[in-house]
Amino acid sequence: MDFGDLGFGIWNLRFGSLEFGIWSLGFGAWNLGFGIWSLGFGVLGLGIWGFGIWSLKFECFKMGTLVTNSDSPSVAGGEKKKIHPQKFMMWLAIASMTMAFAGLTSGYMVREAQGNWRYYTLPHVFWYSTIPIVLSSITIIIGIKAFKNRDMPRFRMLISLTLLLGIIFGAMQFVGFYQLYHQLQQVRINGQVLNESATVRVNGNPSESFLFIIAGMHLLHLLGGIVALLIVFFRAFGTNIKSFSTTGLEITATYWHFVDILWLYLFVFFLVNQ
Repeated sequence: MDFGDLGFGIWNLRFGSLEFGIWSLGFGAWNLGFGIWSLGFGVLGLGIWGFGIWSLKFECFKMGTLVTNSDSPSVAGGEKKKIHPQKFMMWLAIASMTMAFAGLTSGYMVREAQGNWRYYTLPHVFWYSTIPIVLSSITIIIGIKAFKNRDMPRFRMLISLTLLLGIIFGAMQFVGFYQLYHQLQQVRINGQVLNESATVRVNGNPSESFLFIIAGMHLLHLLGGIVALLIVFFRAFGTNIKSFSTTGLEITATYWHFVDILWLYLFVFFLVNQ
């Protein structure tokens, strides 16, 4: 996408107007820099998330002496509790990933303003997929409360339901993109309806490429959340719990809420920009 803009600018410098060529080169370079900036933040976020997943297996259900529900280290004398280091790392990762998606969606709008932009209709399954991902955030909140109350049967049921809802969301996303890839839609370029139909593909118009790249990035983050939920799930059913530390669960829940909110933002963003 960005290299195409640069190439288009060079072509204009040679065969078209000098001013338009410089303008195109400027936009292309700006988009390319924005893409690299976003990728850097994304890699940083995924790296921190990987560290969080690695540490999750040590924090979900510690074996040993029974501890209280309070996980944050505190100082004697009534001072305020400090944030847990792993929770801080997760918030840092979320901030990095948020910046990455902010860069991608900003690049989307900048590229749209340059023209040659196809508008398409999102399948209804994307609307329906919002229901399970929102419900999963509710079930994990209730599940953590059950864990704090040491109601393990209820906790196991809610964690299983959260995992199931996450998998259903992922499956519905796959169906939605399958429909985009195989169902013909009327071609609309810059608001003008053309007398032709085509599917929406990752190697098609720049707007289509942006859709698949941004949504694909979100699905990768969803996969990471499902991996974290699987760790919690297997430890909930396969461990004789003697410690009710909630640090690992709260880290997992925080990341899962981020995936949920990120989808809501992206879904509204694509709807508004259609």
